[in-house]
Amino acid sequence: MARFPSQDKADWLSRTRLAAWLRSTGYNHLANLDRLWDHLHDAPVGTRGAEATARAPITHALIAGLTALRAQIKALDDQIADQLARHPDAAIFTSLPRSGTVRAARLLAEIGDARGKYPTPESLVCLAGAAPSTKQSGKVKIVTFRWAVDKQLRGAVVDFAGDSHHDNPWAADLYQRARDRNHDHPHAVRILARAWLHVIWKCWQDGVPYDPAKQHALQRLLATTA
Repeated sequence: MARFPSQDKADWLSRTRLAAWLRSTGYNHLANLDRLWDHLHDAPVGTRGAEATARAPITHALIAGLTALRAQIKALDDQIADQLARHPDAAIFTSLPRSGTVRAARLLAEIGDARGKYPTPESLVCLAGAAPSTKQSGKVKIVTFRWAVDKQLRGAVVDFAGDSHHDNPWAADLYQRARDRNHDHPHAVRILARAWLHVIWKCWQDGVPYDPAKQHALQRLLATTA
């Protein structure tokens, strides 16, 4: 956007010029050239002429703002990584599949390190909103979405669970079985989050990182699919 802030500037690009410009910026994936060119060529046409020239400084101003914002995000990411590395429970949360740094720090921040706060896995599951709310009167039983929860904790757990099934066969199987029962994606993720919270709670209480080789459900699944 900094080099081609208007349609007039973009019109100058041919396929050959685009390739040369990408090389000049250090872009090393020229196998994507045709896809990038088609995306640029097929995009809706922007403003040309005097109006485009007048709007170009606005584009540059927005780029400057985004650049500054990215720098601040990077600084915060570095600070989060530093503080996470100093925490004694860091290895527990960073060992989870696709937890990364920020996601692991978010889980740790929301669950905390006071083990007595969650004496059972279900106490953690319920506060995180990963278990439905069940009400019964006589023979009438109603199961509904749990609203009275720690929404920040639920957000952290659901964010983790929603990505974990792309990397962990046990999580993928659990998620897919939920979808096969006609649950929509958010519901399937909450079911997966509930299962993960039992695993996380056990690791957290014992003070040990998650080890796929010691997760019996995962190993049973791998044995049946081998």
